[in-house]
Amino acid sequence: MKATVRPLEPIDRAAWEPLWAAYQRFYEVVIPPETTDLTWARFHDPDEPMHALGAFGGHDRLVGIVHAIFHRSSWLPQWTCYLQDLYVEDSQRGLGTGAALIEAVADLARANGAGRLYWMTHETNATARQLYDRIAERSGFIQYRKAL
Repeated sequence: MKATVRPLEPIDRAAWEPLWAAYQRFYEVVIPPETTDLTWARFHDPDEPMHALGAFGGHDRLVGIVHAIFHRSSWLPQWTCYLQDLYVEDSQRGLGTGAALIEAVADLARANGAGRLYWMTHETNATARQLYDRIAERSGFIQYRKAL
């Protein structure tokens, strides 16, 4: 059964949290509960440029999540959309759920006048990279971070 993708609503939090926790385990990070609370609130604040979508499988069960953030760019006159987080349950990988979530973010970006959609993944995430290499082009840029 193909997953149905829609914006997450406040009532979806209990279903979202296990996927958010699994995403953090995958990337070996721990995001404090107060940051998770703030993030969830931002997804539902119309004044915030953050969005959360979910893929729902059989019995309306949440099987994948994606988060997107709109921002300005010095390279484009339009908005830019950053797909920040994408996670699909193991049982749903290879079934088109990840691609459906990305396409839903692309639709959201187009609807909001964005000129570009981009995302990153860890170089060791071979499974996701197989999908990404099929549906998008690699930019060639390498990310650097400086702790503040």
